Amino acid sequence: MTGEATGKEFMGRGWAYPFRVEPASGRIATVADETDIQESIRIIVCTAKGERVMRPAFGCGIYDLVHDAIDMATIVRIKREVAEALRLYEARIDVLAVKVDASNLFNGMLKIELDYRVRQTNQRGNYVFPFYFKEAR
Repeated sequence: MTGEATGKEFMGRGWAYPFRVEPASGRIATVADETDIQESIRIIVCTAKGERVMRPAFGCGIYDLVHDAIDMATIVRIKREVAEALRLYEARIDVLAVKVDASNLFNGMLKIELDYRVRQTNQRGNYVFPFYFKEAR
């Protein structure tokens, strides 16, 4: 962790994901600014509702849809679940769009593309999440 001021302290600083220790210092690795927001998005989308014992409502409901047929109704539900989870648990951003790319459907993967804006800076960002709904071949 450096003591340098970036002017973006309002974005926060948190533990790096996945959790790790810095080999040189022995301290817990941290991230800040846009990286902290990206990792927060990843944690929210990668966490299934009910997975965290002390916060059972935390996470994204897309994992409840793993066994559903992938049709337009399911794709709309995936978009809604991702947008709702981020609205509830990541207050630093506004979700602008959630797109689902089903071009790799037969290999058991949907690509979820998220466009967002950081509220304090009006800076736009995007995040692409591969959602695997069946085992790889």
